Amino acid sequence: MERHTTAEAARGWQQSSILFGCDYNPEQWDRSVWQSDVALMTEAGVGLVAINIFGWASIEPQQGQFDFDSLDAIIALLHESGIRINLGTGTASTPPWLSTKHPEILPVAADGTTRFPGGRQAHCPSSPIFRERALALVERVAERYGSHPAVALWHVSNEIGCHNALCYCDVSAEAFRRWLETRYENIDALNAAWGTTFWSQRYGDWAEILPPRLTLSSINPGQKLDFSRFSSDELLDYYRSEADVVRAASHIPVTTNFMVTAHIRNMDYWQWASDVDVVANDHYLDNRLALPQSELSFAADLTRGLAGGDPWILMESSTSAVSWQPHNIAKQPGELVLNSLTQVARGADGICFFQWRASRQGAEKFHSALLPHAGTDSKIWRDTLELGRVLRSIAEVAETRVEADVAMIFSWQSWWAAEGDSQPSSAVRYLEQVHAAYEALRRNGVTVDMVPPGADLSGYALVLVPCLYLLTDAEAGVISNYTAGGGTAVITFFSGLVDNDDRLRVDPTGRIRPGAFVDLLGAWTEEFFPLRPDQRVILDSGATGKIWTELVRTVTAVPLDSFRDGPVAGRPAVTSNSFGAGRAIYIATDLAVDDYAALLGTVLADAGLQPNSLPSGVELVVRSNESYRYTFVINHSADEVTIAAADGIELTTGQAVVGAVTVPGGSARVVRQGAPDAASKHDNHERAAQ
Repeated sequence: MERHTTAEAARGWQQSSILFGCDYNPEQWDRSVWQSDVALMTEAGVGLVAINIFGWASIEPQQGQFDFDSLDAIIALLHESGIRINLGTGTASTPPWLSTKHPEILPVAADGTTRFPGGRQAHCPSSPIFRERALALVERVAERYGSHPAVALWHVSNEIGCHNALCYCDVSAEAFRRWLETRYENIDALNAAWGTTFWSQRYGDWAEILPPRLTLSSINPGQKLDFSRFSSDELLDYYRSEADVVRAASHIPVTTNFMVTAHIRNMDYWQWASDVDVVANDHYLDNRLALPQSELSFAADLTRGLAGGDPWILMESSTSAVSWQPHNIAKQPGELVLNSLTQVARGADGICFFQWRASRQGAEKFHSALLPHAGTDSKIWRDTLELGRVLRSIAEVAETRVEADVAMIFSWQSWWAAEGDSQPSSAVRYLEQVHAAYEALRRNGVTVDMVPPGADLSGYALVLVPCLYLLTDAEAGVISNYTAGGGTAVITFFSGLVDNDDRLRVDPTGRIRPGAFVDLLGAWTEEFFPLRPDQRVILDSGATGKIWTELVRTVTAVPLDSFRDGPVAGRPAVTSNSFGAGRAIYIATDLAVDDYAALLGTVLADAGLQPNSLPSGVELVVRSNESYRYTFVINHSADEVTIAAADGIELTTGQAVVGAVTVPGGSARVVRQGAPDAASKHDNHERAAQ
């Protein structure tokens, strides 16, 4: 993956260790607190501190009037204490004076109503006035601190698009039309892509096109999909504009914090990844999910995929409860360390937190921090100190790479399209299907590389393709070619249905069967039979399906399992097809997770991969370099487990390991073992980014 700085410069934030860091908002506190805060940071082992993330109103209290005294002082204090700085450009939220002078910068929702200041990101991403004032600030900050020895990393804005990714104002409409003209070049091409002959929607001029504002009926799917693409591109363009200003004044690596998480979907980060010098992600355990620990691991693997297997940073996480979920669940003692090591196991070389000191005021005053309201005589502070100790003990793991034999194809654009209006079933949710596939692999002890559609798949023993509703012909061809070359592909329902314009792959003449994978699968679907929310079907094997069934017609495929009951009783539910030197499996229902895991266990074994029989709640991940393998055993269960392991040294305790490692409940162990048989087991991570 190409970066904008040299590899050596881009890794300057690491210092051959697992970084421990946090956000700090000194503007919230009297200066008398700063000295003790920095002393406690040093005690905990904090080595990187993000500042000036929300600093705009502090350093530019009125337009053109700059005051850097406080920022100078905190930078000097951190530098004197040997703590490096992740310096924010300060543009994450606009100051009140800007929206007061220019209310036209405020974002507009799909229903045409304006969203006002009082929260954050109260601006339209396309607003030229916002960009002008923001870039003027960035220029001043970059010129002042661009060569400061304390600055290790530039932090552009913050969680770009978290709240304002989709703006429907007139300025956004104009920007959307310009984007469409560049994409399609002529209006006829746009009409063909959007299928505007339906419902008399044909456009005669670019000026007639609007964003997909709220309508009385279903919105044109092509219009909605392209608006999602435009919105992601527009935010990326804004990031680039800030990054360009910073890079003109500084040679320090530049990044921004992605949001690879279950509740944010508006940025196609495959398109963003090559524009940052180091991939950084914000992730908070989401207790709204049925399996939050599984999603934690999934997000880490996806972030590693975005990084092309290179080291990445967990830029934000929480030490305990957050403040924005319906039920903000506190973490148990030790869970902070456990969750952090889950991220390190899957490629993170930096673990950072929002924030250093818990706030007394504002919307996040109940959000946990490294230094909680209770002070240093507290469970959180003890866990903070323990995390610092553990990260120091595994410092040598830095810059190693995660081993994986299985790939999963993930697509933000397929996510957008699959959940459009008027689909066969609103119960088919893209991310839920991806998470189910991931959990089935996780239960088999399999580590997964997440890759985009079209990525090179050679070298993987198995590729999983869950619910890949939208993809191009070329992307479908990569999967077919991989299988023909000897690979095993597992494809689930609702995959390959539409092309890149959300046009169904249907031949009006009937000579070609519908779908992108007919030849590969040796089967095709005649009709969908979605299930009611409370309905279940039983397969001949005894497995259970929900949400979805379909009438599958086999051509060269053979059934592995069939529906015993339900609307398509007697028809295939799981098929297998020999294709070239490989094999393609199709799953035509939403299997219960235990059944899904059992099926994939058999498929993995047939593909030459021996599934790991691990106790429930236990994960095993390996990082390696030319000298050592580092086996992470993450025990999310409450029970002590003993796992077979090659002889070595357990780094967090310093104890010798002979044949097995014992891991207490809610804990993790990291075993250093001898050199692997072959250095760098795979280069798959690099290919994934190409």
